[in-house]
Amino acid sequence: MAGVSSLDELIEALRCLPGVGPKSAQRMAYHLLQRDRRGAERLAKGLDAALQHLHHCARCNNFSEAEVCDQCLSTRRDPTQLCIVEMPIDLNSMEQTHAYSGLYYVLMGRLSPLDGIGPKELAFERLFNRAADGVVKEVILATNFTNEGEATAHYLSELLHARGLKVSRIARGLPVGGELEYSDAATVAQALLERRDYS
Repeated sequence: MAGVSSLDELIEALRCLPGVGPKSAQRMAYHLLQRDRRGAERLAKGLDAALQHLHHCARCNNFSEAEVCDQCLSTRRDPTQLCIVEMPIDLNSMEQTHAYSGLYYVLMGRLSPLDGIGPKELAFERLFNRAADGVVKEVILATNFTNEGEATAHYLSELLHARGLKVSRIARGLPVGGELEYSDAATVAQALLERRDYS
């Protein structure tokens, strides 16, 4: 019995991307091989370099080539505010608003018991240590308004309150079930400006 061909392996590898099914993966593979081999080489090198050099920032948990990222080291940011987001793309959405100048913590996910993702998998203890550093005065919960995002915000709120921290939640300027990634900057800015205490 013959092994899996390199073409089949490429197609299967492309299916790991969100929203990419078998047909889309086939189209991508054929496009890269037939029409854009230089793009395929660049993609392969870019992925290899990212896997080799990117790690999690020791302070915000975002991806960084250094132990502590430039954003966390910036003296222009307000260290008394810590905004918690689910994913790096959510951090980017917050930054595009130009309405927030504090620091961040990226969870790299959200609570989802059905998928086996709990507090341990998201390393919440690391977040609690970061939030209780003696400098942070307000934690802003900016998880998405999905069921999992709301559950994550509620869980974090209770534990952060117990540590004596002020906790707020971004306002519902975003649609219920919506995600930061797909929202325009003005909507996210309004939600941030109208955040409320979360208790």
